[in-house]
Amino acid sequence: MASDALTPARTARTHRARLALPLLLLALLAPAGCDSGDGIVDGGSADTAAGEDGGGVDAGAVDGVRPPCPFTAAQVSELVDRKLRDEGNCSFGDGIAQLAVTTASATAGKATYDYQHDQAGQQYEKVVDLDRGERGYLAVKDVRGEAVLIEGKGTYTVTISSFGGGTAGNEQILRRTLDAIPA
Repeated sequence: MASDALTPARTARTHRARLALPLLLLALLAPAGCDSGDGIVDGGSADTAAGEDGGGVDAGAVDGVRPPCPFTAAQVSELVDRKLRDEGNCSFGDGIAQLAVTTASATAGKATYDYQHDQAGQQYEKVVDLDRGERGYLAVKDVRGEAVLIEGKGTYTVTISSFGGGTAGNEQILRRTLDAIPA
């Protein structure tokens, strides 16, 4: 009987151990990469960026190209029809609602895409594959949503929460946001 009592604990530890490696890879390959400035910043090519600061190519960008944040607070506010402020690192909010964009290289996005898509299928009510870009999906439920878009310029992961529009409203916000990302 003692072994039966330990089975759930062992199962939980095994489950956490299985998730550890993919989560570690995700953390290493897809760091937040947006500029927190007011305008859209063109970081130039990886060779130019490396030459300017004397350092090597950004380790967070596997193939050396991680796009800048595609939005300003004013642009995001217009997209979601709600006044949001720039909270830095390509994150925008009003104290309740939150929209964040994480950028990564296309190579990093491709390396983690299948895992992210599988996780979205477990966490959200609705997951839809996108017709835009090399790969992409949109996932929503009543209070939050996420979308991943891999384009030639890089990978964009958009997360939203607490906009109050339910599943349909969150899907509309994500679609408008994705449509506004430059191709």
